[in-house]
Amino acid sequence: MASGVDESHAAEHFTAVDYALFSLMLAVSVGIGVWTAYRSRGKESTQEYLMGSGAMTPFPVALSLLGGIISAISVLGNPTEVYLYGTQIVVILLGVVLGSIVTHQLTLPLFYNLRLVSISQYLELRFKSRAVRLLGTTCQLTTMFMYMGGFLYAPSLALSTVTNLSVHGSIVLMGLVCTFYISVGGVRAVVYTDVMQTLVMFGGVLVVVIICCQEIGLVNVWTIADQGSRIEFFNMNTSPFVRHTFWSTTALGFYFTMDAIGIHQPSYQRFASIGNLAMAQWLVISFAVGVWLLWGLFYFSGLVAYAAFRGCDPLASGRIQKPDQVITYLVMQKLGHLTGVPGVFVAAVYGGALSSLSSYGNSVACLVWEDFLKDIPYFSKMSDASATRVLKLISGVMGLSSICVGVLAGNLGNIFHVIISISGAVMGPILGVFLAGMCTPWVNTKGAVLGFLVAFCYNIWVVVGKFLRGGGHPTHLPLSVESCPENLLHPVNASIVAFISNITTATPSTNLTTDLTADFTTMTPDTNRSEGRTVYDVSYCYFGITGIIMTLIISNLISLCIGELSCRCNVHSALVGEGGGEPTPTVSTVFLVKQTYQPQPPLQGFLELDSASPQEGTGKNVKVSVEIAVGLSMPDVQYKTSIRQCSRGAGVDRAEPSYKG
Repeated sequence: MASGVDESHAAEHFTAVDYALFSLMLAVSVGIGVWTAYRSRGKESTQEYLMGSGAMTPFPVALSLLGGIISAISVLGNPTEVYLYGTQIVVILLGVVLGSIVTHQLTLPLFYNLRLVSISQYLELRFKSRAVRLLGTTCQLTTMFMYMGGFLYAPSLALSTVTNLSVHGSIVLMGLVCTFYISVGGVRAVVYTDVMQTLVMFGGVLVVVIICCQEIGLVNVWTIADQGSRIEFFNMNTSPFVRHTFWSTTALGFYFTMDAIGIHQPSYQRFASIGNLAMAQWLVISFAVGVWLLWGLFYFSGLVAYAAFRGCDPLASGRIQKPDQVITYLVMQKLGHLTGVPGVFVAAVYGGALSSLSSYGNSVACLVWEDFLKDIPYFSKMSDASATRVLKLISGVMGLSSICVGVLAGNLGNIFHVIISISGAVMGPILGVFLAGMCTPWVNTKGAVLGFLVAFCYNIWVVVGKFLRGGGHPTHLPLSVESCPENLLHPVNASIVAFISNITTATPSTNLTTDLTADFTTMTPDTNRSEGRTVYDVSYCYFGITGIIMTLIISNLISLCIGELSCRCNVHSALVGEGGGEPTPTVSTVFLVKQTYQPQPPLQGFLELDSASPQEGTGKNVKVSVEIAVGLSMPDVQYKTSIRQCSRGAGVDRAEPSYKG
């Protein structure tokens, strides 16, 4: 059967009420986009469209930050992971805490105080190279574009079996709805829809867990899971070849957090939409708490599913074809008789997909505009209103393109796993470049680029070699079919089915959603033996962190060998992690200044304005001091500037140098 689920059950359980609840969630998402666009009419700008003018309230932004990261992949994949492999993966939450601390103390203060729009601007400021900036942007766009297709495909694959929607139909429906409201409403529409979708996602799963626990018993869920060897938190094995240990899952949690909020364009746009750094740092804390709550709920729902199917596993008995369908099958079979519950759960899963897709779509438009189009003469002459229309067009094109990627993913099969793996291979090294710039001021451009290239080539080599070699698949914990109705009268058949289902380690894994949850999963056999193992057999949990560490080590070694050992003075203190407190209340900002005077060659440096806050649109000349990266001072330069007033203080839109003599 193509769908893998008993179609009679699906058709019987998904009623008109369920479809109505699901449709209501989609309609509200569209309505929020229209409402946001209506309220913003007449005052549209690129800052408003991308950053919400830096004046959004913290609570909805906190929910948007959480919902943008925790997608339908988590709703379906995290429970499946616990259902098949146990609770060791839960230790990833400890790594989330470590990554949140680094974000709170290092990356967020640095990005926020620089008043960036695209975080790739940091690479140009730090390494004085536009090529490095475009490298960072290309890496981000590649991974976000792939994930946008994944956000559409993964839930559509699992949910098409219970909604009577085809996979492609579901992809197109979600893609069109999301494309519409991010195009017309900008980041405000994304944030406000994320609030609704995140609450629906949390509430839908919570309802399912509570109802199932009332039937099974909360204590019984834990007892049954323990009897089935699902409870494990402190596997202290230090072998890198063991799939999940305390150390590997902690490393994965740290990498996930750095990739999700530490150095991540969609998350940075949420932080930048808040009026001050202290409140933005509060969002980091709220994110960590939210991840613990939501992921904890999702992981526990996997234990609930195991307890519900302890004697009749739907995967081993052939009722479903893919592990990703376990939770949806649980809802349909155990709770389908409760009118509206399946609809609430389906809305929760689709809400998770839409929240992530919308966050990425808006950020893709931001990166394309800021890093590729904005400096082209044709676009640089545009008014702010015209530039906003271009951003809306880019958002629409990116949304429609993600539909194509989602449809293509369904046709590529296992190649799609390779695409997701490559996206992880790319982001590890580029995160290393960012951290090298922040933590090691002596690292120069050559060192950063060569460190990235070496780590990138190594990761791609491992990923491609892994799939070409066929490096093994994880061994799931035992499953039982002894209590299935068709086997109660034929216990011999039940034993045969159970035996076959528990020796499937030689067959390829079809757990797409769990693979996606790990960002770039290349599964390895879960064994304590390390004899005969190669680099292809290292646990996928170390993949991202390896890219970061390799980039840091190599970039430092190369910089120290070919660069000046005392080049620390070449890096402005605003670009490295040296404090990073709240910016001064006067007009103080740091950005790249491109000089064009002759006969001296062009200079690039940092402009610092130390005057009282001017009024918007004064257009007056401001006396400034230009601090060039090598420490020179040019106090007699005048800049004719247009000044704008924003919620975080005054900033500079454009500066034109004029030199005396």
